[in-house]
Amino acid sequence: MINTKEIQELLPHRYPFLLVDKIIELEPGKRAVGIKNVTINEGFFQGHFPGNPIMPGVLIIEALAQVGGILAFRSGVTPGKTVYFMTIEKAKFRKPVVPGDQLKLEVSILHQRSQVWKFTGNAIVDDKIAAEAEFTAMVTDKEI
Repeated sequence: MINTKEIQELLPHRYPFLLVDKIIELEPGKRAVGIKNVTINEGFFQGHFPGNPIMPGVLIIEALAQVGGILAFRSGVTPGKTVYFMTIEKAKFRKPVVPGDQLKLEVSILHQRSQVWKFTGNAIVDDKIAAEAEFTAMVTDKEI
């Protein structure tokens, strides 16, 4: 398991944009599973939507990407690098994510070539897919 402190050593994200609480499974070079506990205290719920709080889909995809970044670092990416989004494909949102939900973020590497990584991911709540996507990222120096 990788806890929040270790995640912060790998990723540059911080509150309110760190969207992974822990990693519960990790197979370097293959897959990782992270957890995001969704609470009413999330800042985005103030405006999305008042009286009907729903986690924005783009933030669910970002949470998947953060798990992908952790997976990349634990699969041989040099420390001190940053993982940047390149593409998001085949994104589908199947069920709203609301306060009190626990997102299980399952991410697998589809392929990796040089500094470019392609992932597939599912965000799951109560054993049902809430969102899914394929996404590509590039590993580069911290400053571009």
